[in-house]
Amino acid sequence: MISESRTKLFIQGSLKMMPLSIAVVPWGILAGSFAIDSGLTALEGQAFSLILFAGAAQLVAMGMIKAGATLGALVLTVFFITSRHFLYSVAMRDKISPLPIKWRFVLGFLLTDELFAFCGNQTPNQFKPWYAFGAGFSFYLIWNLATLVGIIAGATIPNLSELGLEFAVAATFIGIVVPTIKNTAVLVSVIVALVFSVLFAWQQVEGGLVIASILAMLSGYFCERFKGKA
Repeated sequence: MISESRTKLFIQGSLKMMPLSIAVVPWGILAGSFAIDSGLTALEGQAFSLILFAGAAQLVAMGMIKAGATLGALVLTVFFITSRHFLYSVAMRDKISPLPIKWRFVLGFLLTDELFAFCGNQTPNQFKPWYAFGAGFSFYLIWNLATLVGIIAGATIPNLSELGLEFAVAATFIGIVVPTIKNTAVLVSVIVALVFSVLFAWQQVEGGLVIASILAMLSGYFCERFKGKA
């Protein structure tokens, strides 16, 4: 009975994650083809997805490898790009910390933007480890399969990176962000981030995306404070 319940939760999590898993396939193909274009071997390109498992960080890291960046600069850049996962882990600490150490390692490794969007707002009573594992592992599996397809395609199809597959990155994050807009503070944060990121990109402001993110967080915070005082 317990085994059936675990299997059921695993399948439910996998099916719930499927729309985002499918949406990220073009992104995974792009990551795989970009690895080949950056001069990595097929094994090294696949290892990026198997070990690093961070789409945006993978693409940036491969670009830096292609540009001949130093190891220190590469590690530091990847650290800052993925540092948001620290915030995710803090937000989910009340759900994860009571679990055995093996669960904490597994779910910590599988914690992505997509998994946080699914489980981040759950209460400790609503949170089910097998459900989260099903969602996270299915996403991990499809991401790696997509990377493998990209590696094979990158070695056989010329100029694959010019087919516009990077739009999957924007589409995936839009799909993650929109359902979370449930109050005024989040809406204000999203609008500020959208406006300033486009403005800074247009003006070619160095570090504009980081600045836009900070402004968005501050605007959401002060909006929440203002509502509380009102």
